[in-house]
Amino acid sequence: MNRAPEPPAEDDAQLFRDAIGRVRPLKDSTPPPSAERPAPEPLQARLDEARVVDELLTHPIDAMVEGGDEIAYLKPGQQHRLLQRLRRGQFSVRAEIDLHDMTSAVAREAIRQFLDECRRKDELCVRIVHGKGLRSKAQGPVLKQLTDTLLRRRADVLAFTSARPVQGGTGAVIVLLQGR
Repeated sequence: MNRAPEPPAEDDAQLFRDAIGRVRPLKDSTPPPSAERPAPEPLQARLDEARVVDELLTHPIDAMVEGGDEIAYLKPGQQHRLLQRLRRGQFSVRAEIDLHDMTSAVAREAIRQFLDECRRKDELCVRIVHGKGLRSKAQGPVLKQLTDTLLRRRADVLAFTSARPVQGGTGAVIVLLQGR
């Protein structure tokens, strides 16, 4: 139980006045203006938005991709010639990541970090090896579907296509990123 502090005894107050000596009163006794309080941060709203983004990324994939299927994407507004050049291998692959043996959650984060790092380093043509999903059983190639979905949702991906046979074929994808 918290009690209010007792007022100092008369002799304590006198001891205090004796200890500090003579004092000079301030001319203006108005208190200084208080600093403005910072605007409240909508922390819960930010957490909710982050959760929505995560749910969108983990949402079941509508289009089923089979292990041997080629995948390709061209961002709206880009010339079709760009995708043709990417398919022909006319861009030099500057970096690569292999997703084999990763879970979907780990692969999702690995892809995000990999693409962000590649853009920072201006490595704009990259390869993501996702595998053909031969061990995925009934659900199909999980990492291939995940890669396809994530790349289509990123604003910085201009185009991607399944790799040429010498680069991994339908078990890998070549991605062209937008420069900074």
